[in-house]
Amino acid sequence: MNEALIASAWEKFLQFSPGTINHVEVFFAPGRVNLIGEHTDYNGGFVFPAALTLGTVVMVRPRKDNLLRFSSTSFATSIEVPIGALRYHAEYDFANYPLGMLWALEKVGVPILGADYFFASDLPSGAGLSSSASIEVGTGVAATALAKASIDRIKLVKLAQKAENDFVGVNCGIMDQFAVGMGEADHAILLDCNRLDYSLVPFVAPSYRLVITNTNKRRELADSKYNERRAQCEQGLAALQRVVPDITYLAQLTPQQLVEVESVIVDPVIKKRVRHVVTEHARTKRSVELLRDDNFAAFGQLMNESHVSLRDDYEVTGRELDALAKAAWTVNGCVGSRMTGAGFGGCTVSLVKENALQEFMQVVGDLYHEETGLTASFYTSALGDGAKKITKEAMSLCRF
Repeated sequence: MNEALIASAWEKFLQFSPGTINHVEVFFAPGRVNLIGEHTDYNGGFVFPAALTLGTVVMVRPRKDNLLRFSSTSFATSIEVPIGALRYHAEYDFANYPLGMLWALEKVGVPILGADYFFASDLPSGAGLSSSASIEVGTGVAATALAKASIDRIKLVKLAQKAENDFVGVNCGIMDQFAVGMGEADHAILLDCNRLDYSLVPFVAPSYRLVITNTNKRRELADSKYNERRAQCEQGLAALQRVVPDITYLAQLTPQQLVEVESVIVDPVIKKRVRHVVTEHARTKRSVELLRDDNFAAFGQLMNESHVSLRDDYEVTGRELDALAKAAWTVNGCVGSRMTGAGFGGCTVSLVKENALQEFMQVVGDLYHEETGLTASFYTSALGDGAKKITKEAMSLCRF
């Protein structure tokens, strides 16, 4: 939770929604980073995300009429919608995400009350840190509190995914919303996306920092390539089921088992896709064991191997992400670096010794600019809690 972000948001909120602050409620929903386990979720494997301390502040003032009003520090326009008109409109832009969440809540009987919703974020837009899930889950926590409705947090997470799938029209999995809603400070989440079984894994590394580096290249082709990769994985699974009929997901195979049967896959591209999924799933499981032993150096090596696999076998990195990872690997104080998110732009996540932070940012920034002509942005973040109410803390930062 960024105190400077909250303090600066108050003035803009009160311009949007004038009045006293007595009845204003404030909430915070984090962004998320996936530490390892990329493109495994839809293949029956584990993912290993964590909530960040970067995220979205949601300020809410109840209204006495039936209007919903939305504004954000990231967008110039404000949107006004009657409660009875919760429908998607392209021109609503960012407001479709909170609207979708309210729509999903209404579907399960949560009363939707008139309110002014204001969003302020320190998440870089379009960088793959789940700014949309942060808005959705933050809105859900705020709206249920406003309505004094009790709703199970995992159910709320599922509704946030439904909002993005069925209202906004983005066919995402549940990892983003789950991490935003269920995160816990100083922990990552080992999540089985199919069954929603999960465990919290301590991530306490006093001499290390997580550094998120933004390529500042908006993700391109991500949706079309995502669909293509899913189809290729399905082809690989169908081929393997001819010799291993009892598997239903690629991640059910170990790397050793894959070596024994992969000859049944004729297409070399499909074979590479399958190899990434199976080895990435094994890396994800192994990474949890290493963290529990506080073996951060070995965990970092798995991060590096993950990026290489995403680059060579899954082919979802691209020039900019590869340039960032390559630059990070040259810094002695960086024990691991990999792309995070869907790929084709967005961010890398790196595990860096605290005493090497300045060197890391200087070297990586210089090498990246030399390679691509672009300027990288750096964010350091601890692992934070999931979405929650912060009204009292936020009130103390109001200067009015």
